[in-house]
Amino acid sequence: MTTRRMTWALRLLVAFQAAFTAVFLWDLAASILGLRTTPISWQMRELIEVGAALGLLAGLVAGTLVLRRARARQLRAEDSLRAASGHFMDLVQDRFADWALTPAERDVALFALKGMSLSEIAALRDTSEGTVKAQTNAIYRKAGVTGRPQLLSLFIDDLLAGAPPLITTPPRAPARPPEVRSPAPFDASRPG
Repeated sequence: MTTRRMTWALRLLVAFQAAFTAVFLWDLAASILGLRTTPISWQMRELIEVGAALGLLAGLVAGTLVLRRARARQLRAEDSLRAASGHFMDLVQDRFADWALTPAERDVALFALKGMSLSEIAALRDTSEGTVKAQTNAIYRKAGVTGRPQLLSLFIDDLLAGAPPLITTPPRAPARPPEVRSPAPFDASRPG
């Protein structure tokens, strides 16, 4: 069922439920407050009760369907986010290899992409801010960018376009053997 049809079906169901709820409540209030001098026929009472029961049953079914669809959408969104996060890390590692970043520069670049300041990176790496600044300058030079915003933009462009960024990367240096130590994993949920 299309979204537009589903919306109209839900509106119709709510209107149906509202109408029978109003009649049911009016009948109840009239009986309690003595507003009616003649009782309604048993056929009309049965009709009201059947309509209210059908409205409740339809609401239960519709509510269950809506919750199932919402849960399915949520699970798909979470799967997409996990895939995007994994894709982002693959993209980051590929770019780092293309730029021939040293293991220390990879650590610094990841922390920079996470939005950490030079002093925070220096504290995490147990080094001086001057060293981190020199490493970030080397990263920017190797990536062909002038700063952190352009560096992040390279990855965002790659993710959005699925194609290489507009800024060309320097030729790939000979591959180095992989390091045993790896930087902390990228956390997409961390602001910043």
